[in-house]
Amino acid sequence: MIIIVIIAGLAALAVTFRPDRAIRVATGYVAHTVCSKTFVSGLDPQTVFAETLDRQGIRRLRWALRYRLDRASGIVDASFAGMLGSRAGFHDGFGCVTLAGSAKPYLLKSDIAALKIPKTPPLLPEIAGAAVVEPSDARLKAALDHAFEEPAEPPLRRTKAVVVVQDGKVIAERYAVGIGVDTPLLGFSMTKSVVNALIGLLTQQGLVTPSMTAPIAEWRGADDPRREIEIEHLMRMTTGLTLDETNSGFDLSSQMLYLYDDMAAPAVQAPLIAKPGTRWAYSSPTTQILARIIRDAVGGPEQTLRFAWRDLFNPLGMRNVTLEFDGSGTLQGSSSMLASARDWARFGLLYLQDGVVGDKRVLHEDWVDLSASATLDTDYGAGFWTNRSEHPNAKGRIAMGIPRDAFFASGDLGQRIVILPTQRMVVVRLGDSVDPTGDIRGLGRLVSEVIAATK
Repeated sequence: MIIIVIIAGLAALAVTFRPDRAIRVATGYVAHTVCSKTFVSGLDPQTVFAETLDRQGIRRLRWALRYRLDRASGIVDASFAGMLGSRAGFHDGFGCVTLAGSAKPYLLKSDIAALKIPKTPPLLPEIAGAAVVEPSDARLKAALDHAFEEPAEPPLRRTKAVVVVQDGKVIAERYAVGIGVDTPLLGFSMTKSVVNALIGLLTQQGLVTPSMTAPIAEWRGADDPRREIEIEHLMRMTTGLTLDETNSGFDLSSQMLYLYDDMAAPAVQAPLIAKPGTRWAYSSPTTQILARIIRDAVGGPEQTLRFAWRDLFNPLGMRNVTLEFDGSGTLQGSSSMLASARDWARFGLLYLQDGVVGDKRVLHEDWVDLSASATLDTDYGAGFWTNRSEHPNAKGRIAMGIPRDAFFASGDLGQRIVILPTQRMVVVRLGDSVDPTGDIRGLGRLVSEVIAATK
C-alpha cells in the first residue's frame, strides 16, 4: 500500500510540475542558441554547444543533451537522450525562430537589405574607422587585458568583446579570436533595453504613453482587475501578474521562449497576485507583452521591422543588427537581438546623450531619467538596471568603482552596456561567463580601471 501511495504521489507531481516541459526548455535553449550563434554570429557550432552546456541549469543535463545542425536547411535540432526534442530554424536576415508548435511559423518577408540602407545619413557621427582601435594608453591596455584574462579556476570569463567609447569615439576595443568589429553577438536580455527604446520612440511620436492602460484585449473585461495595468508597469515589471522569472525551466518565463509560437499568448493569461505598481519581480514575459504592444501600435510584424530600422538603428548608424521574431511574428523582445559590440555601443550613446542623436531629439526629454530611476526599493529601472538606488546591489557596484549615476543594459552570461554620464562614456562587455552574477566583479574592475585611465 505504501509503495502504491508513493507511486501515485510521484505521478501527481509529474503531472503538476511537468519535468518533460522543463527538459524541452533545455533542448529549446540549446537549439536556438546554437542556431543564432552559428548562422548569425558565424561562430563554430561545436564550441557554441560546449559553452552552452556549461551554463547553470543546463550543466546537470549535459550528459544526455545532443544537437544536430544541417547547414543546407538552416535547421538545428536538440534532444535529451534522443527524446523531448526541440528545433530552431534560420531565416536569412531575420535570425532564428524556435519551431515550437505544429503550425507553420510566421516568417518575415521584408527586404532586409533595403531596410538597412538609410534614406538619409545617420544622425550619430561615426564612432570609429574600419580597423580595431587599439588603446593608446598603457592603463587602458591593462584594463582590457584584465577583462580578457581567465581565472585560475572556473567559472571562466569567456569575454568575447569589449568596446570603450568616450566623447562619441571608440578609444579602446578588443575582440576574442574569430570575432571582429562587424560580428553580431547575442545580447540576451539587453534586448529589453531596445524594447524600452522602441516604446520611447512610440511615446515621442504620440502613439503610446507610459501612463496609458496597456492595450491588451484580454484585459478589457469590465470586472478584470488587469485592466489597471499600465505600460509603465510592464516596463518596470510591477504588473502584479504571476509571471515571476526563476529560470528553472518550470516557470512561464522559461517555457514562453521555447514551447509557444506566440510567446505573449500565455503571458497575457496570467492572473494578478498584487495590485499593479506595488510589487516588483523580474519577468521576461512582461517585456514580451510590450513587444506585442509595439507590433499592434505600428501595424504588424513587417511594420515592426521597418519601424526599428527607420527610427532607431539607421539614425544611430547601427549596421550589424539582427532582430529575431517568434513564430507569431512578434519581436522576440525579451532576449533575442544580436548586434556587433560597436552597434551595442551606439545604442548606449542614445541614452548617454539623453535621447538626442546629432541635433535631433529622438526620445522624450525625461525618457532617460524615467528609464534609469529605480523601481520601488529595487536597483531596476525601466528596461535598465541602475546605480541610482539605495539597494545593496547598487551600493555594491558603486563600491566596485561603477559611479552612482551609472545605469546599464544587462543580459545573461554577462552582456552589458554601461552608461556613464559623468564620464561621457559607454563601456560594452560581451561574453559567455557562467558566473551566476555574469562576472559583475570583472565588470566593476573593467569600468573602474577605464575611468582611472581616462582621468
